[in-house]
Amino acid sequence: MSRPLTVLITGAAGFAGSHLLDLLLAQRHRVVAWRRPGIGADVQARYPQVDWLELELLDRVAVRDTLASLAPDVLYHLAGAPHAGQSWGASTDTLAINVLATHHILDGIRLARLRTRVVIPSSAYVYRPADHALGEDDPLEPANPYAISKIATELAAQRATSHDGIPVVVARSFNHLGPRQDASFFGSAVARQVAQIEAGRLEPVIRVGNLEARRDFTDVRDTVRAYVALAERGTPGRIYNVCSGRARVVRELL
Repeated sequence: MSRPLTVLITGAAGFAGSHLLDLLLAQRHRVVAWRRPGIGADVQARYPQVDWLELELLDRVAVRDTLASLAPDVLYHLAGAPHAGQSWGASTDTLAINVLATHHILDGIRLARLRTRVVIPSSAYVYRPADHALGEDDPLEPANPYAISKIATELAAQRATSHDGIPVVVARSFNHLGPRQDASFFGSAVARQVAQIEAGRLEPVIRVGNLEARRDFTDVRDTVRAYVALAERGTPGRIYNVCSGRARVVRELL
């Protein structure tokens, strides 16, 4: 029987992170979860069987030392600024959290000479808009600070594999939705409005934006299953789309 793995998740208190916790705990691994200081205490309380650490990923020395101490077998780097639209008003934070934090993690693994397998989610926002199902070789055209930060993250990941020998796999995740998602995203925003209307707290009008846009939606529980599959079987240095392959009109989701 193979030994239990030590699995580290950054951003474990976030949307996808909490669903990844559910999946990995069911597989009986030792799970270590990093959360940003002051954020996610409510999620930590729901998972007492997880080893939690508060860590600021922009603190290069703390990241390096903690990685050397833990020596994780697998690392899922889910921490980051997740919102493309909000990145225009918070470009400095978006670039720092998404790019610099990723650099600190990969450099910490290099300095500790670990053989940690790393999965780093990127985003479909790096692609040029198209009227067909996007493949990994389609043209890139990042159109906002969030997408630019994801391109930079991908380049850091590929460099870590080619130059430092770190087995990193990049998952270009398309839109994922489900329980616990922040209400700033379309699906959860609509669901919250419906719940408030049913509870009598809101007038019976659902407020939405453009309903004719086409998006590829995946349940977050399928998304994190894809991350685990990539950790187990993905080719280091490769980029993989994580999506359904089907674009839905937003009106259909509504």
